[in-house]
Amino acid sequence: MKKPLFSPKRLFLLCLAVFCLTSYSSIAQNDNFQFKTRNFWSNVRFGGSLGMGFSDGFFSATLAPNALYKFNEYFLGGVGLKGSYAKQKNDYEAIVLGGSLMGLYRPMQALELSAQLEQLHVQRDDKYWGYTDNYWFTALYLGIGYRAGNVSFGIQYDVLYDKEKSIYSTPFGPYVRVLF
Repeated sequence: MKKPLFSPKRLFLLCLAVFCLTSYSSIAQNDNFQFKTRNFWSNVRFGGSLGMGFSDGFFSATLAPNALYKFNEYFLGGVGLKGSYAKQKNDYEAIVLGGSLMGLYRPMQALELSAQLEQLHVQRDDKYWGYTDNYWFTALYLGIGYRAGNVSFGIQYDVLYDKEKSIYSTPFGPYVRVLF
């Protein structure tokens, strides 16, 4: 006499096997997730720039932190924040706040190509010329630089430069980037 295909004993053993495999798979995926999470943070590079300027009656300060993920030895991508303040005694005051998306390509150890899309909110009050501005503007910087260790420096160009809205007097600008 043939045993039925789905006897209670076989059904129990099948369910037990499926439960064990599912549990093992879940544990393995969780361990893999923890490994990937640890691996993720080991590939994140933090850095940015800090600047201050002083002259006769003029003060400016900029803080621009960023975080970039190292996808491989050639590509990094991430986000940044930017805050700037400038004041000319009794004449001019400006506050600039915003964020950016950036990508770096390093085809060789000393060369760094960059692209950075920046969205900034500008609030400025110019008492000398008699106007107040409060607006958003977008900049797209393409750059090339020399990299030595954690530091790179170079020049970038704003391809969306608008003389009326930009906070800079020229679309070209030098940069220094430090990543840890």
